[in-house]
Amino acid sequence: MNEMAFPVLHTRTARPLRTSTPTWSPLRELDELQRLLAGAANDRTPAWSPAADVRETDEAYTVEIELPGVKREDIAVDLTEGTLAVSGEIAEREGHFRRRTRRTGQFRYAVTLPEGVDPDQVSAELAEGVLTVQVPKRPEDATRRIEIK
Repeated sequence: MNEMAFPVLHTRTARPLRTSTPTWSPLRELDELQRLLAGAANDRTPAWSPAADVRETDEAYTVEIELPGVKREDIAVDLTEGTLAVSGEIAEREGHFRRRTRRTGQFRYAVTLPEGVDPDQVSAELAEGVLTVQVPKRPEDATRRIEIK
């Protein structure tokens, strides 16, 4: 019987327990390489950046950031000199993992917005794992359609 064996990880920095496998698997080798490279990157960079989209309308900029499983109280949203910064931390879960692909640790996303935003009207909402930040434009900077006579 050919059983597939997964390494068991105790923590992010622990080495997997080696298990004997009857055959060589290139996919398993790629998984191991990916894990090693991710670990090396995490050791050098203090934060990772979540996936995000920035949309612009005539009235505002909308920034949507994917933060599944992150609690509202673990997120900070700041707007300083035209730069919107979202930061926080996802705590590392304890236990024995057979496979782990979720990111943990500190995260940070920053985007510099064009001039003309209204910092007093910025709002943020977290729903279904997506943080949506609305950054309205100043009314005088909003696009105004001119009627042609």
